[in-house]
Amino acid sequence: MSLFRQLRFHTTVNEMRMLPYEGVEVAFAGRSNAGKSSAINTLADHNRLAFVSKTPGRTQHINYFSFGEGRFLVDLPGYGYAQVPEAIRNHWEQLLGNYLATRDNLIGLVLLMDARHPLKPLDVRMLDWFIPTGRPVHVLLTKADKLTRQEQAKTLAAVKAKLDTWPQCTAQLFSSLKKTGIEEAEAVVGGWFAQAHDAVSQTDDADQ
Repeated sequence: MSLFRQLRFHTTVNEMRMLPYEGVEVAFAGRSNAGKSSAINTLADHNRLAFVSKTPGRTQHINYFSFGEGRFLVDLPGYGYAQVPEAIRNHWEQLLGNYLATRDNLIGLVLLMDARHPLKPLDVRMLDWFIPTGRPVHVLLTKADKLTRQEQAKTLAAVKAKLDTWPQCTAQLFSSLKKTGIEEAEAVVGGWFAQAHDAVSQTDDADQ
């Protein structure tokens, strides 16, 4: 069975103190209209695993999904939706910033961006929060089906060029509608979990 098809809902939290203590996790983040929930559902081959709202910005909590064996996908609240009340938006941004900068269990970030509008200021802010941790980032350029093949190639090349200053960043095209980019995304996330497992094994060997 593929990695993402093992996903099952685990828990929902809205404060840092409520986060699970054990396991390793990969976070999915993106603007409220980037198609994050649709991408998670597509990767998991499950239509209703992650909630897809007709009103961007409705997901106000951190949702945990389990791959099993102490591995989690963390669905972070969408950001940047103007109609969310300022107090709630500030709470989200503080929660996201603290989580990305301080969460020891976090081994990588999948940052979703609409391929037609990549690297908006809030996306760059997310990178600024996370890059100092030294952990990898993989950018999913969603809704790639909205672009022609020539536009897709041009956009991907431009994003990769802008990310070139951060060696731990990679990028790819993705389409939930056409179900393209699934294998590449799974290979990246699966590789992160494998590296985390190897690191734990080496630590255990050194302690013996």
